[in-house]
Amino acid sequence: MSPPVLQSLIAGRWVGSSAARGLHSAVNGRLVAQTHAEELDFGEGLDFARRQALPSLLALDYQQRAAMLKALAAYLMERKEELYAISAHTGATRADSWIDVEGGIGTLFAYASMGRRELPSSNVVHEGPATPLGKQGQFMGTHVLVPRRGVAVHINAFNFPMWGMLEKFAPSFVAGMPCIVKPATATSYVAQACVRMIEDSGLLPAGALQLIIGSSGDLLDRLLETDVVTFTGSADTAAQLRVNPNLVRRSIPFNAEADSLNCAILAPDVQPGEPEFDLFVKEVFREMSAKAGQKCTAIRRAIVPASQVDAVAAALRERLAKVKIGDPAVEGVRMGALASKDQQRDVAERLAQLARGNEIVFGERDGFAPVGEGVGDGAFFAPTLLLCRDAMHNEAVHNVEAFGPVSTLMTYHDFDEALALAAKGRGSLVGSVVTHTPALAAQAVLHAAAFHGRLLVLDREAAAESTGHGSPLPMLKHGGPGRAGGGEELGGIRAVKHYLQRCAVQGSPTMLTAITGEYVRGGAVREDVVHPFRKYFEEIQVGDSLLTHRRTVSEADIVNFGGISGDYFYMHFDEVAAKDTQFGKRIAHGYFVLSAAAGLFVSPAPGPVLANYGLDTLRFVNPVAIGDTIQARLTCKRRIDRGNRPDQPPQGVVAWDVQVTNQHGELVASYDILTLVAKRPEAEAAQA
Repeated sequence: MSPPVLQSLIAGRWVGSSAARGLHSAVNGRLVAQTHAEELDFGEGLDFARRQALPSLLALDYQQRAAMLKALAAYLMERKEELYAISAHTGATRADSWIDVEGGIGTLFAYASMGRRELPSSNVVHEGPATPLGKQGQFMGTHVLVPRRGVAVHINAFNFPMWGMLEKFAPSFVAGMPCIVKPATATSYVAQACVRMIEDSGLLPAGALQLIIGSSGDLLDRLLETDVVTFTGSADTAAQLRVNPNLVRRSIPFNAEADSLNCAILAPDVQPGEPEFDLFVKEVFREMSAKAGQKCTAIRRAIVPASQVDAVAAALRERLAKVKIGDPAVEGVRMGALASKDQQRDVAERLAQLARGNEIVFGERDGFAPVGEGVGDGAFFAPTLLLCRDAMHNEAVHNVEAFGPVSTLMTYHDFDEALALAAKGRGSLVGSVVTHTPALAAQAVLHAAAFHGRLLVLDREAAAESTGHGSPLPMLKHGGPGRAGGGEELGGIRAVKHYLQRCAVQGSPTMLTAITGEYVRGGAVREDVVHPFRKYFEEIQVGDSLLTHRRTVSEADIVNFGGISGDYFYMHFDEVAAKDTQFGKRIAHGYFVLSAAAGLFVSPAPGPVLANYGLDTLRFVNPVAIGDTIQARLTCKRRIDRGNRPDQPPQGVVAWDVQVTNQHGELVASYDILTLVAKRPEAEAAQA
């Protein structure tokens, strides 16, 4: 039976039946799939994304798209074993494939959670607060983020065909952008299996995710100003794509995450036998052996004190000699193959460049013998450790990257030299500093942060929970300056904002409230005979407001609050000392004002408000003295409909703007209250 012909998903249909290029197993060289020969109509794909997928996505809000992403992640997780089986052809061990398969699915879960937690139930993100632009407070300005109304084109690398695709797809989907993904051809059979599974789920709007197998042709030439391009791969390819005339002419955002010569520094305070010494050796070893070194975040330069280099080299030799290499299906194999024979040749050529003038501490000569049937036709490569004793003057070790299980030890004489060596990488995705001295860690970050997208400071305390040097996380930035591409991927909600357009908006508070979906102080409010806390979530509208009755603060209030709280700070109780302060008299506790305001605006009976779960932006603006009279205004600031979840009663989140003023109308306290508010019971909703 001939291997399957991979298909592209374009304009809602699968395209491809005639075989073109054969794709071979990295383990034994057998043919596992073939690309298709049919040419694709990228104009049709873009038109389908704009005409059909984009309106469907924008008919949903951030919360709804995040919920959809969570459902998709759960669907894929139930079918992960099918994906593991396909991933095995790339030469990956089960642990390697875990990063790609479950790491990718986990990124979907992470962005679903962040979206539900941090984004509104609308398509406008307000980057407030609003800023007054006039003396009367009737003309203000603020910033909003809205969907770009374009298409995201994602060009991915071969090493993580599933994770690399999903970590870009997740934030762009939440942002409301349909995606066209182009995986690297060598491992595109994994990406196609994942996309086919996603398409079969029926969970996404048609055209939300399209797939290109093979060349991207003239796709970039057809993009518009509202589109976005992201790329992961080599720095050379990134440089070529970045200057595409159409991208330059239309100022289309281009985000690159390029391979870089990442480093790990063993600080001079660490001695053999200490936990940090073992941690350093473990990290270098892991980054050489995991995924056979085919990670954009792998440690290519291990920078160690000259006095410790022999001890580090010996420890790494010992670990590398124990690694069982071969077919991951063979029991005990811990390191698999490179992704392809082409990659094997490329790594060999680059290793030859690196070896000139340097020592090979460990390599092919040290018992390299992959195990398993047919591995002689696989793309295996011996883990190779080099030693450069004059790295300040050897440019190759800072410029040539062998994208495989290859790392170079390089020596330094003082810590400043170590940091200078790190900078010679001209920009990296990640660097590690292994030390147990906080001052050295602070010094390292101050200097190295300018050249790195992420820095891991590793010591015995962090080790128990550390995710390691080479693990990008959804909540942290992935990317780096200079050679690393200058872009940013991941980074929590920052990644979603990369696919949104920021716009400054000016107008009256009432207009800004309507535009942002968030109450802006000074805007029109609606006062009702029904207390806001007596309304179900569906009944509450932004701008619903309550002006409370007043309360005069007495000395008894201060004394009683001090007794309950145990707060006897002199400003509240010592008349003589208080006279010498800027206030000239005793004042009430700030938290008493907060509590008294709550007493003014709460509705005590059971009702739709289920819980108060926090305060934001709390400020005590002016003091409240004995005899002052306070009043509160409670206004619905924003609403977030998180949908109906099976694990809890139907509810939404309401943030309330609270302004507490004194008898002169001066603001004394300002904050937001966050509440969970029940939705109307289904029976009542049906009758309504």
